[in-house]
Amino acid sequence: MEDQKYMLMALEEAKIAALDDEVPVGCVIVKDGKVLARSHNQKERFQDVSAHAELLAIREAEEKLGTWHLDGAILYVTLEPCMMCTGAIVHSRIRQVVFGTKDPKGGALVSNIKLEEVKGINHYPDVIEGVMKEECATILKEYFRWKRSCKAKN
Repeated sequence: MEDQKYMLMALEEAKIAALDDEVPVGCVIVKDGKVLARSHNQKERFQDVSAHAELLAIREAEEKLGTWHLDGAILYVTLEPCMMCTGAIVHSRIRQVVFGTKDPKGGALVSNIKLEEVKGINHYPDVIEGVMKEECATILKEYFRWKRSCKAKN
């Protein structure tokens, strides 16, 4: 039930992203039952390739705690993290990643790169996949269907 509660918050963030014409991915970071950070993709807004929901939330959590060590934190995200975000998750020592739907093109926890099979990393977060999978997949499918219909009209 806790996982669904926080994934719902991440989905709220994803909806904000969609309204801003950003790829609808949302993220929430929790530690000791308290929300440290919430964010969504903002690449277009900032014209910054690194403005993924996970990185923005990690930065906010680090600022709130006054350290880059996020030991014990749980990161909830609607879409499986990419290589860049997975790297930040590993380096910030986030304890667990809970994600909604796999990313067959860019996922770097279980889809394209299976993090647990990469040898020599100093930290491996626990991974839970498929929490609210359908809801997380649907918001992405609807967004990209809308984008294709807009492109077809032009």
